Amino acid sequence: MARFDRYLLSQLMVLFGFFALVLVSIYWINRAVKLFDTLIGDGQTAWVFAEFTALTLPGVIRLVLPVAGFAAAVYVTNRLSSESELTVMQATGFSPWRLARPVLVFGLIVAGMMSVLTHALVPMSLAQLKDREIEISRNITAKLLTEGTFLHPSTGVTFYIREITPEGALRDVFLSDRRNPGESQTYTAQEAYLVRNDDTSKLVMVDGLSQSHADATGRLFTTHFDDFSYDISALIDDQQTARFEVGHATTADLIRDPDGVVARAGAAPGLSTDELHSRFAQPLFCLAAALIGFAALLTGTFSRFGVWRQITGAIFLLVMLKLTEGLVTDPVRADPKLWPLIYAAPLLGLGAATGLLALAARTRTPRRRPPPEVSA
Repeated sequence: MARFDRYLLSQLMVLFGFFALVLVSIYWINRAVKLFDTLIGDGQTAWVFAEFTALTLPGVIRLVLPVAGFAAAVYVTNRLSSESELTVMQATGFSPWRLARPVLVFGLIVAGMMSVLTHALVPMSLAQLKDREIEISRNITAKLLTEGTFLHPSTGVTFYIREITPEGALRDVFLSDRRNPGESQTYTAQEAYLVRNDDTSKLVMVDGLSQSHADATGRLFTTHFDDFSYDISALIDDQQTARFEVGHATTADLIRDPDGVVARAGAAPGLSTDELHSRFAQPLFCLAAALIGFAALLTGTFSRFGVWRQITGAIFLLVMLKLTEGLVTDPVRADPKLWPLIYAAPLLGLGAATGLLALAARTRTPRRRPPPEVSA
């Protein structure tokens, strides 16, 4: 590569890293706050919170990568234009097509990063995150061992512990089970212990009282007991109906056996088609976003007010492409034969960038004046 190409590419990569870091931090902090409320509120440790936030990181990076590439291209082009560096290069004979070469290389690098994310890191992180979510949802001990708080681990269930001793004993336990329509069960005990046996968990209550109330007759039955074992495994709602989702499948599986993937996930056939082609379309969109950010600014002429009109136009064009990307999702999922629509947004973006470069080349081509007529 020529010296100017290396210089421009280095500037693009530095600014790309800066914008990516800022955008990822904003998105990641937003998700981390929600995860913190959910996990810490359920009694999970800080290590579990850190693990969950790390597993969400590849998905966050995938979201911000095209925007970071676009912002880097716009910022660097605007700075080079304001400092007349692009003007100098054009004066030496560099056409807009030639100036776009390092931007094209930059876009391909960002597209390569996106390919690694979409084909490998994101599916792996989503699958691992799903497994950990199911694991956490079945961790009854973490959900119930909270002192001085009325907990609702499931609809119609209330659980309370006044104190947990260092030995693991639960003092002054209250358990209300109203899941069965027409009947409610209430258990109180001075002391209780949580006992795990394979995949089940039991609450062994000592010196307590059991109360059963039938709504139909209005009768209340009470029973005093010295010790009583209650299976609490069913108290936790198991809302995770399936471990596997289409987004967890590898690209090779989506190509080789799409029907098997949707059958395993219990999803519609169009979902696997949309997932597969989106993994190839997103890297192309990164390339288109970088080229649009560069080409749009080259179309402007010198103005003391800068190139803000061109920047606004580039942002508007990028938003329209994202809207197009969202509009084609539902038709493809409804009819897998419409999969070429997934590539509409990136191809339109590449076409727009090509058109803008052609317009810039035409604008900057000096018109040859006819030679003056020589009078006889």
